[in-house]
Amino acid sequence: MGRLPEAAIAHYREHGYYAPIRVMSADDAARVRTHLEAHEAAHGVLKGSMRHKSHLLFTWLDSLIRHPAILDAVEGVIGPDILCWSSSFFIKEARDPGFVSWHQDSTYWGLDPADIVTAWVALSESTAENGAMRVIPYTHTLEQVAHRDTFAADNLLTRGQEIAVDVDGSKAVMLSLQPGEMSLHHVRLIHGSDPNPSAKRRIGFAIRYLPTHVRQVVGTRDSATLVRGVDRFGNFEPEQVPERDLSDAAIAFHAHVMGDQQQVLMKNAPVAAMR
Repeated sequence: MGRLPEAAIAHYREHGYYAPIRVMSADDAARVRTHLEAHEAAHGVLKGSMRHKSHLLFTWLDSLIRHPAILDAVEGVIGPDILCWSSSFFIKEARDPGFVSWHQDSTYWGLDPADIVTAWVALSESTAENGAMRVIPYTHTLEQVAHRDTFAADNLLTRGQEIAVDVDGSKAVMLSLQPGEMSLHHVRLIHGSDPNPSAKRRIGFAIRYLPTHVRQVVGTRDSATLVRGVDRFGNFEPEQVPERDLSDAAIAFHAHVMGDQQQVLMKNAPVAAMR
């Protein structure tokens, strides 16, 4: 744990990703998973907007996006002034047809410049057996590639977006992770994952970090949480920290923020296709 070695930073810059990075013990990861599954037992699985920016709803996820070991690694690739722009659960149940098509994260985010990294934190095993993420090395050097919207029922992406040209899957690298490990990948890196045919859940929490100079250029309003350093730019509205899990104030603020983000993510999408 701690800051990334120079060799790891060099690998990220050259290949567009780096993994695995141990950021917490397996026991600590299990404790986070216990919080999630206790909520699911009481209220059902997280669906819709609750899968996204969940750190605004739950204190244990607010703590996770600020985890020192995660931020130490992130600082190595984007610098010391860090905003958390978003977070999302990517959960594949046992024998789940859900998948993630080949895509670039940057497609509908409206953020500029592309100095953005996703920290994908494993709360369960994420392996070939249960549909781990695969990446296409070096593709982070590409500009924005054209995508098409599919809105496919089993696609875990907001618009079911997929690269509009053929992707050579033979060049893919699988990022296998154990609980408490994470991967880092660049916002332009082409990546995806297959369904989970196994008897095990695959639980990942993706946290999107950006340096404070990045701007939102599509939406009129956007927000983020300062998690390290100083924000000298003020390009994003500050976000409220949840005082307790699912408080009325947290639910109301999350709804407000997700409304703003939905305007960005769904810009120019067919109205009938929005979900």
